[in-house]
Amino acid sequence: MKNGSPFKTVALIGKYNADNIAGPLLALASCISQRGFRVVFEQDTARTLGADAAPYAALAPEQIGQQADVAVVLGGDGTMLGIGRQLAAFDIPLIGVNHGRVGFMTDIPLGDMLQVVPAILEGAFERERRTLLDARIERAGATIYRALAFNDVVVNRSGFSGMVELRVDVDGRLMYKQRSDGLIVATPTGSTAYALSASGPILHPALAGIVLVPIAPHALSNRPIVLPDQCEIVISIVAGHEVSANFDMQSFNALHLQDRIAVKRSEHSVTFLHPAGYNYYATLRRKLHWNEHISEDDTA
Repeated sequence: MKNGSPFKTVALIGKYNADNIAGPLLALASCISQRGFRVVFEQDTARTLGADAAPYAALAPEQIGQQADVAVVLGGDGTMLGIGRQLAAFDIPLIGVNHGRVGFMTDIPLGDMLQVVPAILEGAFERERRTLLDARIERAGATIYRALAFNDVVVNRSGFSGMVELRVDVDGRLMYKQRSDGLIVATPTGSTAYALSASGPILHPALAGIVLVPIAPHALSNRPIVLPDQCEIVISIVAGHEVSANFDMQSFNALHLQDRIAVKRSEHSVTFLHPAGYNYYATLRRKLHWNEHISEDDTA
């Protein structure tokens, strides 16, 4: 390990039950432990590896937050979303290795992992902070559920019910009522997820904004809007059946009429560490296939 590295203990987290992930995880553990870093595994990851993980400590996410200096995630964006929410309160920086399909957040190719991850751990990285959303569901004046969302909070109907009618207030002031299939409240990170497929705008991660994107609105004048991230957005269920709220597509709750979903920027944020020379626009070009008419000379 080079003198002056900002990290000592490195946590490794793998995509749950993913095929062919044991080999890369163990290779990375060996690679970075040989450079003098202490390596620990997230407990479910260690369980997946079985006896091969025995040389390394197995820690729960809370213990990782307390003991690790950095976490390396091997998986897709869904894996990063899940561990990012769990570690947000501990301000542990995250490094993403793509072992999934999309890879907006897990941006290091698997084939480059053994060269790039050690370089980052030894100080060659670009640091980027991402905001999260803090959302709560209120019923009859009481909070019945609360969660963080890295990408988005989505209020929508089931696939078999009719449109839902929603009232949206911003900082206590009515913005609109809408009839639609639902509404997406997204961070800049989430602007390239579900919000993008619903024709929302792409927000650069450095922007301090929250985007609202209607899902199949009845009135075509209900357009996406970007709001300051200091505001509080309250979505009330006015009419509809089988309405749910979900947080990063992982937590679901059946909503009742007059329930309120209050969303604001979380006090926590997540730090990503990217390889030196990381370029957000290059990521967009690759993932959104903007490369068709670009030559190597254009990117020089």
